[in-house]
Amino acid sequence: MQPQNLAIKDFSYHLPDEKIARYPLPERDESKLLIALGGNISEDIYRHIDKHIPAKNLLIFNNTKVIEARILFQKNTGGAIELFCLEPGEAYTDITSAMLQRNKVLWKCLVGGAKKWKESIALTKSITGNEKIIILEARQVEKHNDYFLIEFSWNDDRVSFAEIIHLAGIIPLPPYLNRSAEDADKETYQTIYAKLDGSVAAPTAGLHFTERIFRKLEVKEIHYDFVTLHVGAGTFKPVKSTTIQEHEMHAEFIEVNKALVEKLLQHLQYGIIAVGTTSLRTLESLYWMGLKIKLNRSIREEELYITQWEPYESDNKDTGAEEALSFLLDWMNNNKQQRLITRTQILIAPAYDFKIVNALVTNFHQPQSTLLLLVAAMLGEQWKRIYDYALENNFRFLSYGDGCLLWVNKSLRG
Repeated sequence: MQPQNLAIKDFSYHLPDEKIARYPLPERDESKLLIALGGNISEDIYRHIDKHIPAKNLLIFNNTKVIEARILFQKNTGGAIELFCLEPGEAYTDITSAMLQRNKVLWKCLVGGAKKWKESIALTKSITGNEKIIILEARQVEKHNDYFLIEFSWNDDRVSFAEIIHLAGIIPLPPYLNRSAEDADKETYQTIYAKLDGSVAAPTAGLHFTERIFRKLEVKEIHYDFVTLHVGAGTFKPVKSTTIQEHEMHAEFIEVNKALVEKLLQHLQYGIIAVGTTSLRTLESLYWMGLKIKLNRSIREEELYITQWEPYESDNKDTGAEEALSFLLDWMNNNKQQRLITRTQILIAPAYDFKIVNALVTNFHQPQSTLLLLVAAMLGEQWKRIYDYALENNFRFLSYGDGCLLWVNKSLRG
């Protein structure tokens, strides 16, 4: 069956409200870890994850950083307007360059209270930075079906938009936590290795990792590296259609260094583990980009964009991971590019044949979500047994909850 025909009701389970973790544990690496390998299920904690990973495997983390994407403006009449910053306008080739803009920037936003905001009126907010008061203005530029294009401007050209949003905004906790962000969330809803501003949600599988774990990985010669996928609000977009065919997957910016592609090639023979679904989607997208290059050696960077159904429509699925990554590496060398910046819309669901990733470290996901579809693609029907086990054995669910180490069910291939 093609994934387009999958019924989303088949990827549901009952998640009691008390199973959702509202807050993280005091120690990140004390979270429970479920290990699923070859039909067997076992338990441990994240602090001991090194015991369950063979030496020379390569772990890939997503080093995106959550931005304070919710900005509240108070109207003169007393009402509030919330701007939820989704991603830069089309004028910018990547999130990093947009975050570095000074004086003004265009951003796609959701607007809470839009009916109360007259199009001709600018919203203003006073914030303190560089030991002076900065006036931030927001103006409507365009209205689209699912977002507003907003121009933010401010009166201090020494300050970048990254600094503005840090001073003016609020960490955007997932809606299912059903609580307001607190000061502690600025640290706990961020991985310890977060580096590049741009996400509106944390790559939550990485929240469990500590310096202590990284030291243990190094001692065992388990290698690790980083990709960047800036997580969009679409991560929380429920599948509302009866089948997957009508669901539009969110597109997200990814950034990968040439050295990472070289490292992937070196470790294919040992094993590659994605920490988080965002890392996995990035890695698998690299395969399909390499395949595009194989078919068109003169392809431009913007044409490497991966659409959600592309993996299921390709006629060259038998190309090996080593060959595809080699084409990608050659293309980067020929174009003198040290890093690749593009977007992916890839949707991974049952029937997907994993090309690069052997295992996934991830949290427990919402029913009827694209993240659960990805887990089912790795495990087949076994996903139900694993989730039942987690529910029956006091695992904590969703962003601040516990997690699992899942190995691809090789019997699904072929």
